Amino acid sequence: MLTPPRLKNDCFALPPGVDWTPVDEALARLRKTLTPVVGQTTQPTSDAFGRILAAPALAHRSNPPGANSAVDGYGFTHAALTTGDQHLPLMSGRAAAGQPFAGQVPPGQAIRILTGALLPEGVDTVILEEDTSTDGTHIAFDGNLKPGANTRKAGEDVIKGATALPAGTRLGAPELAILAATGVRDVTTYQPLRVGVLSTGSEIVEPGASLDPAHTYDANRPMLLSLIRDWQMQPVDLGHVIDDRDTLRLRLNEAARNTDAILTSGGASAGDEDHVSALLKETGSLADWRIALKPGRPLALGVWDGVPVFGLPGNPVAALVCTMVFARPAFGVLSGEGWRNVIGFTVPAAFQKTKKPGRREFLRARINDQGAAEVFKSEGSGRISGLAWADGLVELEDGARDIRIGDPVRYIPYASFR
Repeated sequence: MLTPPRLKNDCFALPPGVDWTPVDEALARLRKTLTPVVGQTTQPTSDAFGRILAAPALAHRSNPPGANSAVDGYGFTHAALTTGDQHLPLMSGRAAAGQPFAGQVPPGQAIRILTGALLPEGVDTVILEEDTSTDGTHIAFDGNLKPGANTRKAGEDVIKGATALPAGTRLGAPELAILAATGVRDVTTYQPLRVGVLSTGSEIVEPGASLDPAHTYDANRPMLLSLIRDWQMQPVDLGHVIDDRDTLRLRLNEAARNTDAILTSGGASAGDEDHVSALLKETGSLADWRIALKPGRPLALGVWDGVPVFGLPGNPVAALVCTMVFARPAFGVLSGEGWRNVIGFTVPAAFQKTKKPGRREFLRARINDQGAAEVFKSEGSGRISGLAWADGLVELEDGARDIRIGDPVRYIPYASFR
């Protein structure tokens, strides 16, 4: 089992003089800075669902392993056909899947063949059963048939020794299917990225723990833990810490021993009670990225005992947007999957908005029955209900924009961040 080195304290450092950081520039810096931080292991392919390949998986045999029929019908050699209608005598016997015909089919004769059966020697073309007539001893069909019709070539999908799947592939159901089909019984994978989620702030309490309006129920932790689980990474619940620097320091020390990356919410700005930023500053690793983003802006990046820390805003809407836009592609690199550019779609706007220049905006949105993007009725970052109402985000570029109904906008479904 191989474990890569931990990150250095200065990995998130910004160049001198940098103030506001555009979104694209911030993403480019993250991509350039990060490397995988998880170890590797070899395991049975059958146990590797959700894992990421750390090395290419090479096919142990071709798929398909031999030339075979794609349909139920009759096989023969195409070179023996003449022009016009064809009448071929049928050989006795047949070729079926798992029951190959052992003999040879002479030119000018045909044999019964079923879907998936290996092509007997002397057969290179198959006619679909429905396109023939037969009396049991002969078949007749229209001779307008291409050579190799209704057959599959050996290795036309994957050839033995070729790369069945490249390194960095996350193994889902389709990927496990091709590995099984090519005889790959063991794979080298990265260990799952362990992402710790920590809520901070003396005003935060567990849901239902208090009726005092001065207290806020913790929505970030369950949201982020579920998000990490949905991304097929390993969530680690780090709990909640009040505004006490010594307690937070102890919790971060513990987290660094049990996680590969840490998400904190709250305490990421520069106020008296922003202890996440203060502690990262003590280590010399704090990079206070003031990103030209709405909702969001403050994103405290740092390293605690070799483990990257993403200090998110305390507001759940901003925390989710920052996690999707910045943490998700970063986690791809940290986990060995590589950087993933999110996939968006151009759709008509079902809303009107005048946007000022300077910040990139992400609006909670969903697609209506006409295929247009609706946005939530309020842009207030405290309106958590908009996250549940939406099924994605509309991304508005950094510059000014005057959007009218029907104008093209970029819509990113939540599923694109998986």
